[in-house]
Order: sequence, then C-alpha cells, then structure tokens
Amino acid sequence: MTINLHTHTPRCNHAEGSERDYIEAALAAGIKTLGFSDHSPMPFQTDHTSTFRMKLSEVDDYFATLTALREEFKDQINLLIGVEAEYYPGVFPHLQALLKNYPLDYMIMGQHFLHDEEGYPGCGAKSIDPKWLSLYVDQVIEGLETGAFTYLAHPDLLHYIGCASTYKKHYTRLCERCKELDIPLEINLLGLKEGRHYPNNHFWQIAGEVGNKVIIGVDAHQPYRFAESEVLEKAHALAEKFHLNLTKDIPLRNPIVL
Repeated sequence: MTINLHTHTPRCNHAEGSERDYIEAALAAGIKTLGFSDHSPMPFQTDHTSTFRMKLSEVDDYFATLTALREEFKDQINLLIGVEAEYYPGVFPHLQALLKNYPLDYMIMGQHFLHDEEGYPGCGAKSIDPKWLSLYVDQVIEGLETGAFTYLAHPDLLHYIGCASTYKKHYTRLCERCKELDIPLEINLLGLKEGRHYPNNHFWQIAGEVGNKVIIGVDAHQPYRFAESEVLEKAHALAEKFHLNLTKDIPLRNPIVL
C-alpha cells in the first residue's frame, strides 16, 4: 500500500496519537502519499453540536500543524491535508465558506448521518425500513454531484438489513451514479479489522458488477493501523472475490465548489 487518504487525529475525540506518530508509522509501512482527513467541523446554524468531529476552534491548529509537518517531511513523504465530511444540504454552503480560507487539498465523503444530522439516527444503526436506505443513497448522490468530494468512504455504512432486492435496487443506483461521476468507492480497513457490518459482501458484489473504481482506505484512528498487513490482505482478497477495479490512482477534486 503506497497511498492512504483516510487518516484521523485526536481532534475527533476517538483517535489516538500525534500527527507525527501517524507520519512515522506510514513511512515505516512504505506509504508514499499520506492524506489526513479528520472529521470535519460542521458550522451548524443552530445550537447543535456533535462529539465525533473536530471543533470549529480547532481548525486553525489542524491546518497549521499539518502545514508545518508537510514542510518538515517534504523529502520523505507526500503529505496532503483534507477532511472527511458529511453532505448536509443546510450546512454545506457554510462549510464551504469556512474551509475556503484554509489550504485544503481534498474532501472525502463519510456520510454518518442523514439530513442535517439533528434528530436522526446514525447510518450505522440497524434498520429494516427501506426509506432510510433510499434517503441515504439520495443524499450521498446529491453530495457527490456537487463535485467537492474526491471519493466515497465506507459507502456501505448504511446498515439496512431488510429486503435483499431493495438493498440491491438502491445500492445499484448509488454504484451506477458513482461510476458516471468517476467517484471511487472505498474498502474500509477499519471496518474490516473490527468486524463491523461493513465492508458488506452484498454491496461489493454490486460494485463489481457495475464496474466501479475501488480504493483502499485505512481509516486510521491509531498509528499502528498502517502495520496491519493481514487486514490489507483481506481487502485484496475481497477485491479479487468480486472482481473489483482496484486502483491507486485517486485524482484529487477541488473541495471548494461554491
């Protein structure tokens, strides 16, 4: 593995280790391009707050720290600065206005909640209600159509356990639109390592049939995750099983589109 664009920092409140720790671990693992993409702050226009992302007050330090490290390690690794963000229609313009003031290289979409987050269950909650799957696919497609997102992280995060034909119908819609938009889909190593409900074999069978571009993301919340070669082997086995179009070519899209 020579590229990973899915790396967190302790600012999200559920990751460990300094940025330097991640860089040194990535170098030891042979990674040539390392992208940090911590959970983006969200400038909600209400008093809502979420505890799994960096605070608005931490954004300056995030970019300042990584900019300095990029200069320090420029001869050893290609360091990129990004964020992992949800697409919330009511918040997205405000997020764009915030991030345009920083040296942001890319955004990846990790859609953990629907609508604008407030009052809705997380996408990882089990459900047999097809409306959540339909809403998830609709909202993800709408966000990807903005052109701001470089790829879709853990695309199979929505934990629908209902009718198999409904699952295939909506996730086929998602895969087909991602192929049209040339948006890669991520095999998420964290989910694979921890035995989460994703990666989901049913989803990746669909992606193989549609012919989507597929990448691997460590989703590193601890520096040692880069050394878990057995998980990477499982990801490659999954890609081989479903004849996935695995690629390391991940063109960065301009994250500021408004």
